[in-house]
Amino acid sequence: MNILLLGPPGAGKGTQAKRLEERYGMIQLSTGDMLRAERASGSALGRQVQAIMDAGKLVSDDIMIALIASRIAGLKGKGFILDGFPRTVPQAQALDDMLEKNGIALDRVIELTVDEDALIDRISGRFSCKSCGASYHDRYHQPKQPGRCDICGSTDFVRRPDDTAETVKARLEAYRDQTAPILPYYRAKGLLRSIDGMAEIDAVAQQIETILKSPRG
Repeated sequence: MNILLLGPPGAGKGTQAKRLEERYGMIQLSTGDMLRAERASGSALGRQVQAIMDAGKLVSDDIMIALIASRIAGLKGKGFILDGFPRTVPQAQALDDMLEKNGIALDRVIELTVDEDALIDRISGRFSCKSCGASYHDRYHQPKQPGRCDICGSTDFVRRPDDTAETVKARLEAYRDQTAPILPYYRAKGLLRSIDGMAEIDAVAQQIETILKSPRG
């Protein structure tokens, strides 16, 4: 099964993709990870990606589609989870064209809906252990012993520089303006399903599983 996860930054797409990988053996195709991997590979495409990124420019849709096509070709029939692409209707159309040429189709498009105010609170309060990566939150999940990681005992914590309320608001606005318009595109194809992305992680996973087991259409 091949699916696309949609939702604003912080909606939990990456967390749910990992669960799908573990449960169904699907492969997550995160565009950010693919770009970094291709850049590090030293391939012709990787060198092209590196030159574009080093110049501070955005990688073109054609290159992204070629990158996804190359990655899918190496999956040997395994299902995939797209995360981070497409972001616009032209990208969605180009993705469909590429998949059709390769005899592949998307089976489900799952949107994780969010309460924006709650999402800002969720993201702007999170921090992690610098040593082991364990996640915490200012309000909802403090270490049991203040200032000391529950997992490894480290006292060194970090916050992502873009996890501020102002940055999150800007990213949500960009999502509404650029990516949300593709929802009607997939709805018209009978692929789109929406779930509550603000629910507990296990509850979100159960909603996704119910969708994957339900008939299409």
